[in-house]
Amino acid sequence: MLNIVYAGTPEFAVPALESLLQSDHRVVAVYTQPDRPSGRGRKMRASPVKACALSHDIPIVQPDSFKSQSDIDTIKAQNADLIVVAAYGLILPQAVLNAAQTGCINIHASLLPRWRGASPIQQAILAGDQQSGITLMKMEKRLDAGAVIASRSVNIDSKWSAAELHDVLAPLGAGLLMESLGDIASGLNQALAQDESLVSYAPLIHKSQAEIDWNKSASTLIHEIRAFNSWPVSYTAISGELLRIWRAQSQQQHTPDVPGTVVAHNASGVYVSCSDAVIQITELQYAGRRRCSASDALNARNLSGIRLGDGFGTLSP
Repeated sequence: MLNIVYAGTPEFAVPALESLLQSDHRVVAVYTQPDRPSGRGRKMRASPVKACALSHDIPIVQPDSFKSQSDIDTIKAQNADLIVVAAYGLILPQAVLNAAQTGCINIHASLLPRWRGASPIQQAILAGDQQSGITLMKMEKRLDAGAVIASRSVNIDSKWSAAELHDVLAPLGAGLLMESLGDIASGLNQALAQDESLVSYAPLIHKSQAEIDWNKSASTLIHEIRAFNSWPVSYTAISGELLRIWRAQSQQQHTPDVPGTVVAHNASGVYVSCSDAVIQITELQYAGRRRCSASDALNARNLSGIRLGDGFGTLSP
């Protein structure tokens, strides 16, 4: 049985924590980021990992960083055999990486060395990758550069959004962790160094990246719409207001219309011209309303002939 400190924050990190809590191993403490204001009311909200830990009465620690010696002393005092990290979101100094007897391992949502960094799921879809997966690696000071203990791959369905790929990878990571814990000591010793010549990086996604440029190709726009679902969600302007695009697919036909022009709108979709083809929007969201199908959107407003991306009025995206 291992005494484990678990560090994670978002929903992605919950399945692995739940698996540990159901195992013979002992989670001695859960580290997660401090509560943040969320929603329209800006109320303080606990992370999904904190909510899981609370439901199991696990001690919770929420440092802002590990810059103070007291924070480092606290994690050392846990006397953990192993630290498991999954999408924690804080930089861990070497003193923390050395705080457990067996070391510190990370569950990363890509097939390293491809997509080191903060947004591996979104970047895989943006790039049109056909495969993604989970890597269990030994952590070191450099970002996602540690030796690989184990990995599992998955084929990316061409219709999956980032949210759907996330929901496939999260339990896959939990399973890979549990498979590896039995001989984790030897696993760490036998880990394979990453090939530095194959490294690519996945930087943080910014909301501004989700504004649609209708002059791009259909394939690029579809990749972006999939990658930014469920955050930050692709958006465009419609008569000065915000229109979010949740789902779309590419059509082969090309029209001479100016990019951004709605060439048709029916129960099957909103058809919009781009640089080389037409995309069919199947799920969208008007400002101040819930997301809906193209058919429901048609009941509220027929968009045929409207040009999207015409600039925002007083409503900021």
